[in-house]
Amino acid sequence: MNQPSQKLPHVNGENAVSENANRNGFSSKYGISNGHNDNAVKMKPLNTSPSIKIHKNESSNQQPTQSFQYLESTSPQSFRTRCDSMTAREDDDQNESKVLVIYTGGTIGMMRNDEDMLVPTSSNGNVTDFLMEHKMRRDPRLYDAVYAQNKYGQSMNCSPLVLPYVKGFRRIVYSVYQYPELLDSSNMCMRDWRSIAEDIWQAYELYDGFVVLHGTDTLAYTASALSFMFENLGKTVIITGAQLPVFDLRSDGSDNFVTSLLMAGNYCIPEVTILFHNKLLRGNRTVKVDCESFAAFDSPNMPPLAVVGIDINVSFRQIFRPRSIEKFTVHLQLDENVSLLRIFPNITADTVRTFLQPPIRGVVLQTYGAGNLPGNRSDIMAELKAATDRGVIVFNCSQCFKGSVTAVYQTGHVLSQVGVISGNDITPEAALAKLSYVLSKDDWDLSTKRMMLGANLRGEMSSGPPKPPRKNRAADEWDLVDAVARTLLHVNGSQELTALGGILFPAMLGNAVVRSDLNKLDELKGFGADFSAQNADGRTALHLACALGDVRIVRYLLLNGASVHIKDRFDRTPLIEAVENDRKDVVALLRRCGAHLNSPAKHVAQQLCNSAAKGNVLRLKSYASAGADPTTAKDMYGRTPLHAAALTNQLDVAEYLLSLQTTVSTLGLAEITPPIDLMGATPIDVARAAGHTSLADMLHRHFYGDERLQNHHKKPEPPQPDDL
Repeated sequence: MNQPSQKLPHVNGENAVSENANRNGFSSKYGISNGHNDNAVKMKPLNTSPSIKIHKNESSNQQPTQSFQYLESTSPQSFRTRCDSMTAREDDDQNESKVLVIYTGGTIGMMRNDEDMLVPTSSNGNVTDFLMEHKMRRDPRLYDAVYAQNKYGQSMNCSPLVLPYVKGFRRIVYSVYQYPELLDSSNMCMRDWRSIAEDIWQAYELYDGFVVLHGTDTLAYTASALSFMFENLGKTVIITGAQLPVFDLRSDGSDNFVTSLLMAGNYCIPEVTILFHNKLLRGNRTVKVDCESFAAFDSPNMPPLAVVGIDINVSFRQIFRPRSIEKFTVHLQLDENVSLLRIFPNITADTVRTFLQPPIRGVVLQTYGAGNLPGNRSDIMAELKAATDRGVIVFNCSQCFKGSVTAVYQTGHVLSQVGVISGNDITPEAALAKLSYVLSKDDWDLSTKRMMLGANLRGEMSSGPPKPPRKNRAADEWDLVDAVARTLLHVNGSQELTALGGILFPAMLGNAVVRSDLNKLDELKGFGADFSAQNADGRTALHLACALGDVRIVRYLLLNGASVHIKDRFDRTPLIEAVENDRKDVVALLRRCGAHLNSPAKHVAQQLCNSAAKGNVLRLKSYASAGADPTTAKDMYGRTPLHAAALTNQLDVAEYLLSLQTTVSTLGLAEITPPIDLMGATPIDVARAAGHTSLADMLHRHFYGDERLQNHHKKPEPPQPDDL
């Protein structure tokens, strides 16, 4: 049943929904732990009420605090109960990447019935029986049963799936979320784009990458829409499909799916992309060009971001990276009052006028060639002029696959004079999505919307190559770094020279970071350096800058596309570098940019316990500022940092940890239960066993109050004769 219309929660404005509340709600919804909450062990079924509940964690219970409804959405169905196995055997997680697969429908997941007809892998009427995942578990190409048995033991059948190991790549552990009602992609609409976008947003900190399985008919429309809805995206999102199902013996589906998993888990490409037929394409530059060939999609005005062969060759220079210090957010509101008008010979002015009438607020105008209209049709020009004068935005794109809108001809120039905005080489799919996105920005006035529509927001339109920096010094003063960088700027064809650039640029960037040389970084940027380029150990310039603690350099790198999510060979992110070097200001800056701890919970807890045992309050504060909770984190033996402090008599650490907790007097409760390790010991027990009486008394007073402490020290009275 459709729900009453109401304004969607917008994560950027006054309708913002609590980020933590949403993501904690996702944990209960999909049965995934964020790696820092040992209480979330089992997944709860989806709430069957019409609204999607948003939760927050309070102790071991999750209490609903807020609810909202999708616009015209249907009631969510019950979901299966499964183990929270993303935290199992975390000591083995170092060389793993976690990928969420969202199956919306499409040919890729279909199976053949008795009549050899393709049908969706539905639940057979049982919402706990999703056939697609069960089929995947039986396919050795998609599931390593031996590894899963070793990792998950008896819970392997309800655990995430594990891709077989591929040399040179991280092991991929992936969860499949199949929508209860699978959709034919021809039925996809804005409501479904919102669902996909919010599912990814709520799971954003739990996974390293995302794969969306989708039908091919509207796949390019979905990719274009998501590219604008995702603001400050920092992780890889790949949309893929197939012409033949993944379970067919002869299929493009298995190749597309496996390659998407590998790329989503091993490459940080912060874009919405399309993986099809061994090419990774920018989503908002892609169109469907063939309904029968495996090469169904193409990007006519832009080369692929990556080409998959024996090796995977990624064009890192072409990646469109966010250049702001903001967290990843999702813009859920899209304006539906847009239309697409394709110019054809003898089109009447009445037809044009109809397309421009209210409630239409924006029109994508597909014109001839380089953006031309019939020069003798003053009636059409008059209709366009009248529409733009009353605030309708008209966005011009070419009917041709290749090429762009330019004012080379007089008719194209006249269009710009009547207020029509040039879309350059944008695709019609991207033009519609961009127009809907821009029109939905209520905080932008009309002139700002027109300006943003003509700007390159997500790489959807071509922009010029980087210009070499101009120096105010003689040519003989250019150093070796400049000479090498100038040579690498023009490298495109030779694989050897391109590979050399991948080696030299990280070294030159690292040298500039060590010297805190902003001018040199600016020069390297002009020469085409990728600030997310990794050296042989997988470290970026941002890793080094965060370890050194130079806030100016860190800010510059972030504003020029450096990624906060890239892991080095040892699974260390820039945030970990800042935390373990106690760079407080850098940690705060990274957190503003969306960085989060993604190490296994037990690993973080072990580091916290080590710091507590050594009396390192500063390190505990660094981890706390990065999002860890030193009061609840438990190592593999169930010990908290407070246990470690009690064992080594670290009074300062204990006082700090207790200050993070709410005291008995503030809560108005009689008692707060201290944490217990696997041996059943509390920090009080540990302190008393170690002979640290003062610390034990302080802990006892905090948890039980003065009266209980006095009773604890009071000597027991000798037994009375009657008692004997």
